[in-house]
Amino acid sequence: MSSITLVGTGNMARAIGTLAVAGGNTVEVMGRDQAKASELAETLGGGTTTGQWLAVPAGDIVITALLADGVVPVVAEFGDALAGKVVVDISNPFNATFDGLSHGEETSIAREASKVAPAGASVVKAFNTIFRNVLENGRPEVFVAGDDASAKAAVGAFVESLGLRPRDVGGLAMAHWLEGMGLVTVSLANNGVGHWDFALGVDEFAR
Repeated sequence: MSSITLVGTGNMARAIGTLAVAGGNTVEVMGRDQAKASELAETLGGGTTTGQWLAVPAGDIVITALLADGVVPVVAEFGDALAGKVVVDISNPFNATFDGLSHGEETSIAREASKVAPAGASVVKAFNTIFRNVLENGRPEVFVAGDDASAKAAVGAFVESLGLRPRDVGGLAMAHWLEGMGLVTVSLANNGVGHWDFALGVDEFAR
């Protein structure tokens, strides 16, 4: 099983943390608001601990369960405390009208986070195409992008411990397109599907 640190105390941290505990992983919660971090740790149970903000995370995998505009500043703020860690960005940088991405170039939050991460840290994109309610009630596929094969393997093993299937989409450059898939998912929910109880996945056909 994996050891993970959740940086953030919101709904996605709760959803991933709940699955992580159920899957037998070691879980730590960190948040700027120590009281909220402690409350989430208590809610998750299963021996979940609370870390001090900006301390070295206990988990080998650090999941930044934050809004998109908070990820890069927090990775920079943690600095060398993230050395040797696998940092997982789950965010989507949507624009104000939810019909485009907030960055106008071919980059991603994960790519920008990798630029400020310390040497030895590996940034991976995952979970961003999945709605929180689907994580809580379904078994979606998890698309994963990253340049470090061993980091992706570690995230893949963690995903499998949640009862989910990891799907490797390639290097970190693909994180930009995963953010686009996140946008497509929201657009489908608002239009052609008409609800939020679904996830994008892969159908394989026999040849």
